[in-house]
Formats: sequence, C-alpha cells, structure tokens
Amino acid sequence: MSRLVVVSNRVATPTESKGSAGGLAVGVFGALKDTGGVWFGWSGEIVGEGTANAGPEIVQDGAVTFATVGLSRRDYDQYYRGFSNAMLWPVFHYRNDLARYDRQEYAGYRRVNAWLAQQLLPLLKPDDVIWVHDYHLIPFAEALRLAGVKNRIGFFLHIPFPAPQVLLNVPPHDELVKSLCCYDVVGFQTESDLVAFGDYIVRQAHGTVSRDGRTVDAYGRSLRAGVYRIGVFPDDIAAQAKRFETRKDVRELKASLKDRKLIMSVDRLDYSKGIAERFRAFERLLETAPELQGAVSLVQVAPPTRADVQSYQHIRQNLEYEAGRINGRFSGLDWTPIRYLNRRYDRWVLMSLFRASQVGFVTPLRDGMNLVAKEYVAAQDPDDPGVLVLSRFAGAAAELDAALIVNPHDILDMSEALQRALTMPLEERQDRHRKMLAALRRNDLGVWRDTFLVDLRAVRPGMP
Repeated sequence: MSRLVVVSNRVATPTESKGSAGGLAVGVFGALKDTGGVWFGWSGEIVGEGTANAGPEIVQDGAVTFATVGLSRRDYDQYYRGFSNAMLWPVFHYRNDLARYDRQEYAGYRRVNAWLAQQLLPLLKPDDVIWVHDYHLIPFAEALRLAGVKNRIGFFLHIPFPAPQVLLNVPPHDELVKSLCCYDVVGFQTESDLVAFGDYIVRQAHGTVSRDGRTVDAYGRSLRAGVYRIGVFPDDIAAQAKRFETRKDVRELKASLKDRKLIMSVDRLDYSKGIAERFRAFERLLETAPELQGAVSLVQVAPPTRADVQSYQHIRQNLEYEAGRINGRFSGLDWTPIRYLNRRYDRWVLMSLFRASQVGFVTPLRDGMNLVAKEYVAAQDPDDPGVLVLSRFAGAAAELDAALIVNPHDILDMSEALQRALTMPLEERQDRHRKMLAALRRNDLGVWRDTFLVDLRAVRPGMP
C-alpha cells in the first residue's frame, strides 16, 4: 500500500500522537503506523528567517516520519494570526462582525502555503497519498499542483463551511474555493457543510454538483466531496476515564464538592464556544430553582488560546468578570457556584472529571463537530451515566440526538435543560446514554479515518 503523508498546521509530538492528544493526532497516527508515512507541518515555534528556510526538522518514530518547520515572525503574523484566524475563523463560524481582512495578510497566507508546499516536495514519493487538514491550508494543493505534483491529495475541513452569503464576506472567496477544488477529495463534518459548499459551487462558481452532492465540477476540475464525521474511540476513553479516577486532581475535586452535583464544561477559550451564554444560563438556573443554590457547581475548564490576539484577551476578561459577578451574587462560605479554570489539564484527567459529573454542558454557538460532546458520552459510567446538554449548532448534534438539544442563544432554554438533566431519572439517563454510545461506536475515529482514505485512494491521481 502507498505511503500516507499527513499535512496539518500543527504536528503533534510522537508522544502526543500515541494517545494523550485529541482526535486528529490519535486518528492520523494510527493510519500512519499502518502504512508508514510522513506527518508534516508547523512545529509551533517562531524562528528567525534563516532557521525557517533551513528545511524540515526530521524525527523518526518507527515507520512514521515527523517533519516540522518553524515560522518566521512575519509568516506567523500574516498566515496564522492574520488571515487564518482574523478572517477565516470568524467568518466560517458566522461571526462576520469579528472578521478583519488585510490584503497583505492574505498575500502572506498564500505565500506561506506555497513555501510549506516547497518544504514538503523533497519528502514526497510518486505514489504517496497526501491528506491535508483544515482552513489554514486551503491553498496547499494548488501550490503542489503548480509544482507539478500529480499525487492524490485530499482535504478535510474540521470547522464549519459557511453558507454562500456568509462566505462572500471573505473578499478573495472565489480564489479560496478555486484552490479548494484543486484537491481530489474534500471532506466536511456535516451534511449542512456539504450543502453549503455545493450551493457556492452552483450559485457563485457556476459549476455543477451531482444530486447527492458528491461529484463536483468547477474551475475546470472534477472532484469528490463528502461528509466524514470525525469521532472518538469510545471504549478507550471509558477505560482511561475509569483508570484515572484515582488521580489527585480528580480526588480533590470530588472531595471539595461534598456530595454536590457537578456540571462540567471544557472548551478552548474562544468566542465560538458560547461560554458567556453558558454562565448566564447557569445563573438563570440558580434564580429559577433556588433549591439548587449550594447543591450544584459548574466547573468550566477553558485553556488559553491565541493569547496574543486582542479579541481573545477581551474574551478572557469578560469571562472572568461574568464568573466573578455570578459568584459574588450566589456564593456561600462553603460553596462557589462557578469554578472557572483558565489552564490546561491532561486529557485523561478531563475524561475522569467527565465521568464524575452529572451533566456535560456543551453549547458552542457554532462548531464543526465538537469532540468534547462525544468524549463526555464515552467517559460515562453506563450504570449511572450523566446527561449531555448539547447545542444544536454543534456538528455532533446530528449523531447525539438523545442528548438534551438546546439553542445556545436561548438562556432560558439552556437553564431549563440543566434543571431537567439534574433531575432526570436513572432509567431515562441510561436509555439516552445507551443510544448515544451506540452512535459513537458506529462512527468511531477509525471509521472517519478509513472511510476518507478509502475514497481518496479510489480516485485517479491528479484528475479524478
């Protein structure tokens, strides 16, 4: 079987790839081990111009080659901090009000994609299958094609693909979609994303899309598009969640609760996650169900992200204010309603905290999939499971329809769902958990990975 070459904005370390990181790292590392291959991308380091152009740093781990490059400060500011995260991220999450377009940043985005493609070229073999991940690297296949690469190249978008009228807010939208059509297979998280892509092709690019949305002809190319729902390995999560129950962090949290009920939320610190709305929903719960005051706590873990971006600094300040305000209003001498933790925890510790909680509160305003929702379900004790309260705007809601589905813009709706979750009878909790766990097993991480790669290997290289 031909080698697999994975390209992503960030490359996990060999240790992270073996289980301590999230879905992408675990999933692609499994495929790389099976066929042998290369994982290529940014190391996460900002380096001088001379170091950046010195070529990839190579680390060999069995049959897997980890190849990473540093970015110069200018490249980081324009490609990553600029166009990727100041323009594409907000627009693709339907936050046009937060988007900022700069022509030089867009030029830097394309320049870095072309430079990354050149860095990869010496590592490629003629029959390699190349799998590119996420919005940072939309022009990557186009850069490879211009360099003469004929290999099969697939792309998977981990975030939502916006409706055409939303995407039009990105000034070079036509160039981006044309670049996307240089891939042989393009994968999305949900049917809504696939439909939005097809609508753009028909209405804006004047291309054609088959009735099932899977065959796309546009910009002089034909490609396959499809829905590939990323998942988790639920049995592995359950085993590790149970194993880590004795960790100091978990024991201390349980002891501090003093038999109070626990609502758990874990998110990156980002405006798309709806954390402020979640805090206000918890506040409404305490207002409308005063018997729960002193009887339930919300633990919100929100590791910092993009700390050098001003809008993210404002998010952190706002959340700290909201948590402080609510705690000041309701706290007692021995009870704090919201524990807001702006720090990172080991993934398996988080899974054990999920297992110890009665409610998983996952309410993004918009999300491609949201693996936290799936991890919460997988981590539960099937004999006494917690209840998942889930935003209808998370991609996971299409599969986890036995969760309590809420609108994250409706504070009362969320507070009522929390109250229902906290009082739900055991038999109903077990039934809902059983249905969601079955969905996770049908569509686990291996199914996502293998289905995409089967489709990619089936196309004719360079011209499906």
